[in-house]
Amino acid sequence: MPHAFTAVDRQARPAELVNVLKRLAAEPFYGAYKRRLRELLQARPEGRYLDVGAGTGAGALALHTETGARAVGADSSLTMATAMKAAGLAHVVVADGHHLPFRDACLDGAWADRVLQHVADPEQVVDEMTRVVRPGGRIVLADPDYSTQVLDIEDQDLAAQVLRFRAEANLRNGTLAHRHAGMLAARALADVTVEARTLVVRDPTAVDNVMGLRSWAHTAAARGYLDPAAADRFVAQFDQAVSTGRFAYAVTFFLTSGTKAAR
Repeated sequence: MPHAFTAVDRQARPAELVNVLKRLAAEPFYGAYKRRLRELLQARPEGRYLDVGAGTGAGALALHTETGARAVGADSSLTMATAMKAAGLAHVVVADGHHLPFRDACLDGAWADRVLQHVADPEQVVDEMTRVVRPGGRIVLADPDYSTQVLDIEDQDLAAQVLRFRAEANLRNGTLAHRHAGMLAARALADVTVEARTLVVRDPTAVDNVMGLRSWAHTAAARGYLDPAAADRFVAQFDQAVSTGRFAYAVTFFLTSGTKAAR
């Protein structure tokens, strides 16, 4: 069973995923790293920039507002494309990041925000982003790396099992983000930089209920990765950690950028 964001339009209530993105975007941590992502694009007012897997289009709209640049939102989901248009984004395309409908070197930059973790072939998506960006243009990638997760509940072995499910089974590429720099370097991008930002959550109702963390164990049990009794124990310990004030969860996001080399 793929993660919901790998197949938005096939979900029973796809519009709810639009709301999930809106709730996360309202969180201070997300707002801050997204601003930094846009800064790393070094956008020019006359430039043309592509948001790959643009979701609601909020990032593309913000880039246009902040810099005057022309921002194009691309998403494989018709639901998300409709949301982008409703939000007022002028340039929207329904497109799969593996096959971008743009000619070579026609854009001044491209970015993918929490996208590579979901795609079937992240190497091909980065190839496509590199192809459509002109020499001297910028490419920026941002994703959480779920191999960095920590959670404070009583049974740390059980916590590790559930977090590993999230990292390795519930997402296609949940532990890829620390390798983004190598992917850009392999494509001869210059000035490759990596910035790490750690999301720390003490309030279990924040960050859209910590991205549904309390439900992960039962999801793992339903898919045969965890014993149902262990899933029940995880929820009990989760609730105990909350009630005693010990609850803490953290995961590190990597923001990786580079410049396409001149020919």
